Amino acid sequence: MKKATISNFLRKIKILYWADLFQFYFMRYKNRKGNKEFKMQNPGVKLPPDYLIYESFQMDYTKYYTESIESAVSLKKTFSKYIELKNLKMLDWGCGPGRLIRHFPKVIGNGCRFYGTDYNEKSIEWCTKNLPGIKFNKNTLSANLDYPDNYFDIIFGLSIFTHLSEQMHYNWDIFCFSTQTFYAKTFFKC
Repeated sequence: MKKATISNFLRKIKILYWADLFQFYFMRYKNRKGNKEFKMQNPGVKLPPDYLIYESFQMDYTKYYTESIESAVSLKKTFSKYIELKNLKMLDWGCGPGRLIRHFPKVIGNGCRFYGTDYNEKSIEWCTKNLPGIKFNKNTLSANLDYPDNYFDIIFGLSIFTHLSEQMHYNWDIFCFSTQTFYAKTFFKC
């Protein structure tokens, strides 16, 4: 069975919230030992609240933080094939609790300015308070961003379309690639 089919069934019988909450606590319990070790080995690393990590990625601190450094390095290599990474404005569209964008000032640096946007207000609040040097703002689920055309040099979104309904997927796809509202010179749909 597909995940969407199961989610729709649970939503229909009005227990999706409880099923999700159960899974969160199960994942939190399952990863408790590794997460405790991560915190002991990395006392200076600021982590978002567990539920924000779970909602956007996995309930595993190492994967959230350490493995995301590798992902940031990989994205840097991809970006650099298409544009010189110097003095650019880059947007993490759907940044969640900052899993990737938090590493870009160190991984890319080079005079670039970094921005993150997400529809989850709690993620944006956490990022704004805990990830200095990056500008964050909340967006809506409708296909629109609060920036002028051609404001960014790079916009990237990692695993965003998988979280949207089919109709929102098409709306954002059309929005991102229409010539009238294109926000960046380069848009990466990862």
